[in-house]
Amino acid sequence: MKNLSYVTVLVVGLILATFSANASGIRTEFKEFEIAMVQDIHVGKNVQAIWTLSYSNDETPVTVVKRKTLDGIEYTVQTNFFAVSYVATVNGFGVKETRSAWCNVPKKNNNAVISKKELANQKIITPKKVDDKQALALIANYLPDLINDGYTHLLN
Repeated sequence: MKNLSYVTVLVVGLILATFSANASGIRTEFKEFEIAMVQDIHVGKNVQAIWTLSYSNDETPVTVVKRKTLDGIEYTVQTNFFAVSYVATVNGFGVKETRSAWCNVPKKNNNAVISKKELANQKIITPKKVDDKQALALIANYLPDLINDGYTHLLN
């Protein structure tokens, strides 16, 4: 009977630990996502398209803005809490910090949410040329890794 009590306490403890880890923003799976093009909006002359990226129905989606630049195509990924840009250039497709003119998030907040290590790791995700569909899929798959562990709840 004593062994049964220990097993019960262990199982309950593991269940509670799982719930508390999920609530604390520990990394969860981000395999499912939805990308939708934003229609009927008036944008600036440099903006070519806007999409929303959602990992969950419970959270505000991430906005992806496509702009043509001198270097290539820049996809600015932004929420109220962070902003980052993925760029398609002659060198390939990868991430970089967003230009301050295109970023509405204070630098201090952005630095807290975005992992500097992953920013460096994702500098070149692929050396190949990508179209919008491929770029959005790469953004959706790599963006969760770019977010520091304590802030992944911003995506799910």
